[in-house]
Amino acid sequence: MQVWPGSPYPLGATFDGSGTNFALFSEVAERVELCLFDEGSPRRKTLVETRIELTEVDAYVWHCYLPQVQPGQRYGYRVHGPHDPSRGLRCNPHKVLLDAYAKATWGTIDWDQSLFGYTFGDPSSRNDKDSARHMMLGVVTSPFFDWEGDRRIARPYNETVIYEAHVKGLTALHPDVPPELRGTYAGVAHPAVTQHLTELGVTAIELMPVHQFVHDNTLREKGLRNYWGYNTIGFFAPHAEYATSPHGRTQRGHQVQEFKSMVKALHAAGIEVILDVVYNHTAEGNHLGPILSLKGIDNAAYYRLVDDDPQYYMDYTGTGNSLNVRHPHSLQLIMDSLRYWVSEMHVDGFRFDLASALAREFYDVDRLATFFELVQQDPVVSQVKLIAEPWDIGPGGYQVGNFPPQWTEWNGAYRDVVRDFWRGEPSLGEFASRLAGSSDLYEHSGRRPFASINFVTAHDGFTLRDLVSYNEKHNDANGEDSRDGESHNRSWNHGVEGPTDDPEIWAARAQTQRNFLTTLLLSQGVPMLAHGDELGRTQDGNNNTYAQDSELSWVHWDEADRPLVEFTAAVSRLRAKHPTFRRKRFFTGNTVRTEGSEGERLNDIVWLHPDGRPMEEGDWQAGGAQLGMYLNGHGIAGPNATGQRIVDDHFLLYFNGAAEPVDVRLPPEEYAAAWDVAIDTAASSRDATAHAPGDALTVQGRSVVVLREHVAPTPEPDVSVAASYAAVGPDSSPASETAAESDPEDG
Repeated sequence: MQVWPGSPYPLGATFDGSGTNFALFSEVAERVELCLFDEGSPRRKTLVETRIELTEVDAYVWHCYLPQVQPGQRYGYRVHGPHDPSRGLRCNPHKVLLDAYAKATWGTIDWDQSLFGYTFGDPSSRNDKDSARHMMLGVVTSPFFDWEGDRRIARPYNETVIYEAHVKGLTALHPDVPPELRGTYAGVAHPAVTQHLTELGVTAIELMPVHQFVHDNTLREKGLRNYWGYNTIGFFAPHAEYATSPHGRTQRGHQVQEFKSMVKALHAAGIEVILDVVYNHTAEGNHLGPILSLKGIDNAAYYRLVDDDPQYYMDYTGTGNSLNVRHPHSLQLIMDSLRYWVSEMHVDGFRFDLASALAREFYDVDRLATFFELVQQDPVVSQVKLIAEPWDIGPGGYQVGNFPPQWTEWNGAYRDVVRDFWRGEPSLGEFASRLAGSSDLYEHSGRRPFASINFVTAHDGFTLRDLVSYNEKHNDANGEDSRDGESHNRSWNHGVEGPTDDPEIWAARAQTQRNFLTTLLLSQGVPMLAHGDELGRTQDGNNNTYAQDSELSWVHWDEADRPLVEFTAAVSRLRAKHPTFRRKRFFTGNTVRTEGSEGERLNDIVWLHPDGRPMEEGDWQAGGAQLGMYLNGHGIAGPNATGQRIVDDHFLLYFNGAAEPVDVRLPPEEYAAAWDVAIDTAASSRDATAHAPGDALTVQGRSVVVLREHVAPTPEPDVSVAASYAAVGPDSSPASETAAESDPEDG
């Protein structure tokens, strides 16, 4: 085989249309062998290995160019160098290593003892068994793909509605997706799925990990699998199991083309693609874990080791290791990966798992750590959506509100406060802050309301239906005697644990789900729905389905709660239509002159007592479970894209977290001349009455009522919107339509 010198950049295997350049960083290596694997005896189902020694080294990058190597070629590396675990050195040429930059993978890891650097039962020993037959291999891929003009959507945050989903769980049971596409990238791109998302008003799908991951051996021994995928081994490779069968196995590297096709189809439907990425650790685990990739390439460069005892790993993630964000090549790996997924795979953003771990350049979380500086100045990565899960398990790891201005965050404080309010433990002041965009968390750093990614449920925890059906977790299926998973869920079963035939409890649970969805979708910030919540999905009380690759965690489309779907879509449409609910700036408390009110001036937001007067300091301190919220449609800060003032309808929202109904007094005429009920989560039919200022309005126990200023005669209700058990009024105000159409930036 011809071997040319090649180039040290880019790292990984790069096909240029003629041949392939290979480049691997390792500062600790003394020799590096590139291993090519091809079919051997069909009868024995073996692979033939060809080893090519890399003699060209520039700045610790070992490289060569092979003019004969084409896409589909399987490969790995053997790194020769010092082996002294006590000093953090774990080179072992008997272990075939997956290229950290592999863009596709082939095969699986079977957890044979040869994958480990020691003999089981004797951690201090050295194991030199060859691992080639038991390793996952890299695959050379073709970079060529017809995107047909596709480009990043770049939708503003304040117009975004996120739908967190699992590639397999979302589609595995979808009756309208062909069987051969279920559980795959192609299944996510199927029109049956994209149409559902579009009807819900979803603008971005946030996919749980799709970087190539490994199924933990401890789970395999229990007959379980790593369903969630937070066990990455390849930061550039789409997870091969999510490619359609049989192509993912016989057409090596096909998963890359299929992933790109999925992104292109979602973009065509107006849906952005956000990836949940795990750069805080890898699947190689701690000092007792296998040698699969980075550990054998350059252990000390890629992993954070204990300073005074480098045989052990710093663990800020609960998985055994943490990436070394203090080393330039570890940082380069992360940045190269992010840039690749944006530039080559056309994704629109990232949600960073345990993002606080990436800020631990030393020991404490540092908001100005090098990683965030690199993101800030990167001309590609800095332009996409960046979402932090703002915590890890290390000391001081809970960092909600403390990430740099460019970032948005999963707002765990929002989740907790909203859950508490609807289970009868309200904190009115904090609840109001969360409804208004959490300025107490984000405004101090110059951020806007959309810095808050609002959510009530996510993959980690109860589904929305289970949140209102269980007081306790029920995780027996995980094989850990329900010791796993969060124990303090802020949930409420409404009187019976789990399934029940009691119609009153069913109705109460349904109403609470509507309360959660209304609160979420009409709060300032960016709402995130967990897949299947709008369908009434249950996991039978399991709040930690990380290992449940089964019907327990998949979405059962045939059991969909259609009224709940219609209700969710209707509230989402209300949000999309009215910029009042998706402001780009925080409320100021300043007064705004309102048209048609004889020159009266009202604040852009007014918190109302049930008796109709503005809330005063003593009212907040007195407690209670009722809160009114006036949103001034003439108080939306800032002009639209054409320089025009943004004008919307005025809205009143009443939240009653108590079990008993409460009569509220509508505010005086300067707020609006009349009000229409737009949403009532407790109503079985729509209230078509135009309510006058000062009228008494009953807000049922544990419910939300949303009123919009009366601007025109009310047309007949849309039967597809007015769900049989939840009233959602028509929304066809000419004024609001004009505002939305005239302002592409602000709505």
